[in-house]
Amino acid sequence: MSSNNGSKQKVHYDCAKCPAYCCSYDSIVVEKRDLKRLARHFGIDEETAERRFTKVVEGENVLRHQKDKFFRSVCMFLDTKKRRCTIYDARPGVCHEYPDQPHCGYFEFLKWERGHQEDPDFVPMNRY
Repeated sequence: MSSNNGSKQKVHYDCAKCPAYCCSYDSIVVEKRDLKRLARHFGIDEETAERRFTKVVEGENVLRHQKDKFFRSVCMFLDTKKRRCTIYDARPGVCHEYPDQPHCGYFEFLKWERGHQEDPDFVPMNRY
Protein backbone atom coordinates (compact mmCIF):
# COMPACT_ATOMS: atom_id res chain seq x y z
CA MET A 1 0.00 0.00 0.00
CA SER A 2 1.42 3.31 -0.96
CA SER A 3 0.53 6.78 0.16
CA ASN A 4 0.70 9.82 -2.11
CA ASN A 5 4.44 10.26 -1.51
CA GLY A 6 5.23 6.65 -2.43
CA SER A 7 6.11 5.52 1.10
CA LYS A 8 4.52 2.43 2.63
CA GLN A 9 1.68 3.07 5.09
CA LYS A 10 1.87 1.40 8.50
CA VAL A 11 -0.66 -1.40 8.92
CA HIS A 12 -2.70 -1.36 12.15
CA TYR A 13 -4.12 -4.89 12.15
CA ASP A 14 -2.88 -8.46 12.57
CA CYS A 15 -4.71 -11.10 10.52
CA ALA A 16 -3.06 -13.83 12.62
CA LYS A 17 -5.14 -12.66 15.61
CA CYS A 18 -8.47 -12.64 13.75
CA PRO A 19 -10.96 -15.53 13.32
CA ALA A 20 -11.17 -14.72 9.58
CA TYR A 21 -14.11 -12.35 9.48
CA CYS A 22 -13.42 -11.42 5.86
CA CYS A 23 -13.71 -15.09 4.86
CA SER A 24 -17.32 -15.05 6.04
CA TYR A 25 -18.45 -12.61 3.35
CA ASP A 26 -21.39 -14.12 1.45
CA SER A 27 -20.00 -12.99 -1.88
CA ILE A 28 -16.27 -13.43 -2.41
CA VAL A 29 -16.17 -12.56 -6.11
CA VAL A 30 -14.06 -14.69 -8.44
CA GLU A 31 -12.91 -13.06 -11.69
CA LYS A 32 -11.58 -14.89 -14.78
CA ARG A 33 -7.96 -14.30 -13.72
CA ASP A 34 -8.81 -15.79 -10.30
CA LEU A 35 -10.20 -18.91 -11.96
CA LYS A 36 -6.98 -19.24 -13.96
CA ARG A 37 -4.93 -18.95 -10.77
CA LEU A 38 -7.10 -21.53 -8.95
CA ALA A 39 -6.99 -23.92 -11.90
CA ARG A 40 -3.19 -23.67 -12.08
CA HIS A 41 -2.90 -24.14 -8.30
CA PHE A 42 -4.95 -27.35 -8.37
CA GLY A 43 -3.68 -28.63 -11.73
CA ILE A 44 -7.13 -28.60 -13.34
CA ASP A 45 -8.76 -26.69 -16.19
CA GLU A 46 -10.65 -23.44 -15.62
CA GLU A 47 -14.06 -24.97 -16.31
CA THR A 48 -13.49 -27.61 -13.63
CA ALA A 49 -12.26 -24.96 -11.19
CA GLU A 50 -15.34 -22.87 -11.87
CA ARG A 51 -17.67 -25.83 -11.34
CA ARG A 52 -15.93 -27.07 -8.16
CA PHE A 53 -15.15 -23.83 -6.40
CA THR A 54 -17.74 -21.24 -7.45
CA LYS A 55 -21.45 -20.66 -7.64
CA VAL A 56 -23.42 -17.85 -9.26
CA VAL A 57 -24.99 -15.30 -6.91
CA GLU A 58 -26.79 -12.31 -8.40
CA GLY A 59 -25.00 -12.83 -11.72
CA GLU A 60 -21.47 -13.07 -10.25
CA ASN A 61 -19.20 -16.07 -9.71
CA VAL A 62 -18.43 -16.29 -5.99
CA LEU A 63 -16.50 -18.83 -3.94
CA ARG A 64 -18.51 -21.64 -2.43
CA HIS A 65 -18.84 -21.82 1.35
CA GLN A 66 -18.64 -24.41 4.11
CA LYS A 67 -20.31 -24.51 7.53
CA ASP A 68 -18.49 -22.78 10.36
CA LYS A 69 -18.79 -22.72 14.16
CA PHE A 70 -18.18 -18.96 14.48
CA PHE A 71 -20.11 -17.74 11.48
CA ARG A 72 -22.96 -19.39 9.66
CA SER A 73 -20.60 -20.18 6.77
CA VAL A 74 -17.16 -19.26 5.47
CA CYS A 75 -15.11 -19.62 2.31
CA MET A 76 -14.56 -23.24 1.35
CA PHE A 77 -10.79 -22.65 1.42
CA LEU A 78 -10.60 -21.52 5.05
CA ASP A 79 -9.02 -24.02 7.42
CA THR A 80 -11.70 -23.75 10.11
CA LYS A 81 -9.41 -25.04 12.87
CA LYS A 82 -6.36 -22.85 12.19
CA ARG A 83 -8.51 -19.97 10.80
CA ARG A 84 -6.13 -19.53 7.85
CA CYS A 85 -6.49 -19.62 4.08
CA THR A 86 -5.48 -22.94 2.55
CA ILE A 87 -4.86 -21.38 -0.89
CA TYR A 88 -3.15 -18.17 0.22
CA ASP A 89 -0.88 -17.88 -2.85
CA ALA A 90 -3.78 -18.68 -5.20
CA ARG A 91 -6.51 -16.68 -3.43
CA PRO A 92 -8.78 -14.38 -5.46
CA GLY A 93 -7.81 -10.79 -6.20
CA VAL A 94 -10.42 -9.41 -3.81
CA CYS A 95 -8.68 -11.30 -1.00
CA HIS A 96 -5.26 -9.95 -2.08
CA GLU A 97 -6.63 -6.42 -1.90
CA TYR A 98 -8.45 -6.63 1.45
CA PRO A 99 -8.22 -4.51 3.44
CA ASP A 100 -7.14 -1.75 1.11
CA GLN A 101 -6.25 0.67 3.90
CA PRO A 102 -4.07 0.70 7.03
CA HIS A 103 -6.99 -0.26 9.32
CA CYS A 104 -9.31 -3.26 9.23
CA GLY A 105 -12.76 -2.60 10.72
CA TYR A 106 -13.10 -6.23 11.78
CA PHE A 107 -9.79 -6.18 13.62
CA GLU A 108 -10.64 -2.87 15.35
CA PHE A 109 -13.97 -4.33 16.51
CA LEU A 110 -12.27 -7.53 17.68
CA LYS A 111 -9.62 -5.60 19.66
CA TRP A 112 -12.35 -3.53 21.31
CA GLU A 113 -14.46 -6.63 22.18
CA ARG A 114 -11.47 -8.51 23.57
CA GLY A 115 -10.58 -5.53 25.77
CA HIS A 116 -14.19 -5.05 26.84
CA GLN A 117 -14.56 -8.76 27.68
CA GLU A 118 -11.09 -8.85 29.30
CA ASP A 119 -10.40 -11.97 27.23
CA PRO A 120 -7.56 -11.85 24.66
CA ASP A 121 -9.02 -14.89 22.84
CA PHE A 122 -12.68 -13.82 22.78
CA VAL A 123 -14.46 -14.29 19.44
CA PRO A 124 -17.93 -12.78 19.05
CA MET A 125 -20.10 -15.45 17.48
CA ASN A 126 -23.32 -15.39 15.53
CA ARG A 127 -25.98 -17.12 17.54
CA TYR A 128 -28.52 -18.95 15.40
